[in-house]
Amino acid sequence: MNEIFLHFIWENNLFEKTDLFADTNEKVEIIGVGQKNTDAGPDFFNAKIKIGNQIWAGNVEIHIKSSDWTAHKHNTDKAYDNVILQVVVENNKKTVRTNNKQIPTIELKYDPQLLNNYLELYNSKQKIACFSKIEYVDKFAIKHWLSRLQIERLEQKSEIVLQLLKQNNNSWEETFYQYIAQNFGFKKNAVPFELLAKSLPLKYLSKHKNNLFQIEAMLFGQAGMLENNFEVDYYQKLKNEYAFLKNKFELKAIENHLWIFLRLRPPNFPTIRIAQFAQLIYKSSKLFSKIIEIKNIEEIKKLFNLEASSFWETHYLFDKESKKRSKKLGDSAINNILINTVSLFLFVYGIKKSNENYQNRALELLESIKPEENSIINNWKKANIKIDNAFYSQALIQLNNEYCKKQRCLECQIGNKLIKNLTLQE
Repeated sequence: MNEIFLHFIWENNLFEKTDLFADTNEKVEIIGVGQKNTDAGPDFFNAKIKIGNQIWAGNVEIHIKSSDWTAHKHNTDKAYDNVILQVVVENNKKTVRTNNKQIPTIELKYDPQLLNNYLELYNSKQKIACFSKIEYVDKFAIKHWLSRLQIERLEQKSEIVLQLLKQNNNSWEETFYQYIAQNFGFKKNAVPFELLAKSLPLKYLSKHKNNLFQIEAMLFGQAGMLENNFEVDYYQKLKNEYAFLKNKFELKAIENHLWIFLRLRPPNFPTIRIAQFAQLIYKSSKLFSKIIEIKNIEEIKKLFNLEASSFWETHYLFDKESKKRSKKLGDSAINNILINTVSLFLFVYGIKKSNENYQNRALELLESIKPEENSIINNWKKANIKIDNAFYSQALIQLNNEYCKKQRCLECQIGNKLIKNLTLQE
């Protein structure tokens, strides 16, 4: 039992409404439960309650015990003086406002099976609490909920982009460059890649946009990877070029030790990712502007058909030669970038420009990409959830991270339906 569950019962009108009497001996009729308050203050506002012969409009406070009113010090808080009704499970103490006037209190009566259904989900040891029961929820309802979650995920991630955009004086190109650099680091090297991009403003790379070698020199140098004395011709040339460019632009490299190589497959080494990132900078001047202008999804995808320069065909590290192999950016890596950066920026751009066309393009892009393959998605597949594309896989990641992990079954439309289902059988 917790107040969140009681909020759910009240908000969804799942309580007994007949023969309600307050502890003031007045008959109570619930005309409207009001709207849930997500800020400080009473739990529900704009409720409409008939108490005795008088109809009141105001706030409702919900507690497990009426004595919680005093325990929470509402009796000395004027913000609670406009509460017209207190709703509790157990009325064990008379409650009053700051002026010492009594607040009518009713006890909430509901089907105990609702609590049983909730506790079964809440106490589940499975990663997906509703794993064994989700089959009872209508597939259309699930898809509708996932569509809402995808928008929620994009809006949530948009806040990060908007903050970064503000830091960059509303420069879309600089912000996109920094964000996509972070994406090139994927999970393990996202932070050093972000620091690398912030240490090397795009304007300096743009001055040498037609020279791949100089772009590589700046990126590897700023990454702190040109501080050794490897007897490798390519390495020594990069080092010399970087020394000149570092002095020219007064650059300061990030710490080399930040980069993670351990437990990474060689194609994912940061050396390879930086070389591929250099190709992106070289190939695509004003990259974000190009993406905004391109309406064909396949053309956007082609922008990320990247291959590290020839030296890396026989290397994963500067000082160790390896079997010759092309170092192209793989399909899964491209999809990751399209999902986590490109679609997000199209969505945010649409918000800033009040243009739904860009937001729709972001959603269409997600719908055109295969779903990710990871442990979260695999769990949903085991629960027989159909995942058509990245639009739905991203929504399921949002569901897992923001609802399942946080035990927010009461706020989840799937959990909501299962809790309300009083006839559900194993």
